[in-house]
Amino acid sequence: MSRPQEPHRPFFPHGNPFRMILPKGSYLSPKLQALLNKFEETLAVRLRKLIPKHNNEVLSLSWMVLAVQLLSETHNDIKSLITELELPVVDWDDKWIDVYLDNSVKLLDICIALCSELSRLSQGQLLLHCVLRNLDQNSSTDILKVKSSIDSWRQHIGAKNPRVDNCFPIIDKLMESLELPKVKNSAKGKTLMRAMYGVKVQTLFVCSAFISAFTGSDKKLVDLRVAGTHLWAEAFNHLQSFVNGEIRNLVSSGRNFLLKDLESVATSVCELYPMTQGSMEPLETDALQKSIAGLGKKADELSSGLDLLAKEVDEFFQIVLSGRDALLGNLRVSSSVLDSPKKYRMDEQHVR
Repeated sequence: MSRPQEPHRPFFPHGNPFRMILPKGSYLSPKLQALLNKFEETLAVRLRKLIPKHNNEVLSLSWMVLAVQLLSETHNDIKSLITELELPVVDWDDKWIDVYLDNSVKLLDICIALCSELSRLSQGQLLLHCVLRNLDQNSSTDILKVKSSIDSWRQHIGAKNPRVDNCFPIIDKLMESLELPKVKNSAKGKTLMRAMYGVKVQTLFVCSAFISAFTGSDKKLVDLRVAGTHLWAEAFNHLQSFVNGEIRNLVSSGRNFLLKDLESVATSVCELYPMTQGSMEPLETDALQKSIAGLGKKADELSSGLDLLAKEVDEFFQIVLSGRDALLGNLRVSSSVLDSPKKYRMDEQHVR
């Protein structure tokens, strides 16, 4: 399968990628229009679900878990739409297939990077458990261990993960792919490409927000302009404006961590740390016990949230991987079918 030889053209945020796909006067049958409307209306509902009610929900683990769950549902929906369109792989344009396969690899790379970061953060929780366990022992020797564990935790959590930083150029490439290849005179193809645009926009939004959360940077936060002709445009534009605005506020305020649950734990650690300084005598103050209890609760919440998010990211990884494998499998089958008449004729000539 050949890839386009021309270089990638830049993404134009002020343009409408569908000026080529659904030009004025394009006609879709009532059945195709109904399928497309159903897909877009469902996407709009999902995007509205993701609009936070309060600023402090942005980049919380519970919000991020919901974001991946809804993204997985949309990727499953596009699989169902392809089935309902009854559009055989042999009818797919080579450029569609190239873009899909290329994007799926990039999404798998992002998932691997996110899982790597979630695993790294979970490893930091072991140091917090050491802090809490030594505080429970409450001896002068254990207080020294507490200080050491806190310092190690701060160093571990503050370190950069190069795998996540490597997602920046991947986001750029995904942005470029929004300008979809031209579609031949196929109503089904146009329907599929319009739906795929919605999938790409939701995917880009979620990925860029997550990368910002784990890098503490908003430099690759994407701002997309979605035309009002899409039934989900209003919901998406509201969601993007709310979330991106809050992320930029967090970055400009100089926060050490954009991930809300991690920031909450870090605040508790900062409150606890001064209480471990000075005298090596056992610590018995009410303030200390309250601080220990608060840190223990927040650390448990962070651990469970990280585990749940890692599970959802892994499930999304499997969805993307299975979709890619299914397409490759269909391509192999289609290739065999197309080659079989030729092979039959050659065999027949050999018999003669």
